[in-house]
Amino acid sequence: MSTVAVTAETLKGRIEQNDIVLLDFWAAWCGPCRMFAPVFEAASAQHPDIVFGKVDTEAEQELAAAAGITSIPTLMAFRHGVLVFSQPGALAARDLDNLIGQIRAIDPAELTAAKTRA
Repeated sequence: MSTVAVTAETLKGRIEQNDIVLLDFWAAWCGPCRMFAPVFEAASAQHPDIVFGKVDTEAEQELAAAAGITSIPTLMAFRHGVLVFSQPGALAARDLDNLIGQIRAIDPAELTAAKTRA
């Protein structure tokens, strides 16, 4: 699956309707964002069962503010609707693959219990 644009209107549905969602908060003027884009795109091709979403922080300023984005690129990961990772900075391909492995290893039952307690 290739990357998809995510907006304030589509964010909730993407997160709720998919097992794993990775979001790349980026802007066209951002050099590190442009460097990370091909890494993110390549990972999306390798993991077609994961939603790889891109949030343009210029077009989606309110969404970026609501997500607490203060530096770009920022990568967020959701598993079963729960935020499990959020970090600014561009990742190398091997680091992104490692992160995806860790997200896949999360026990969904633990996430369900965490959502129930929240």
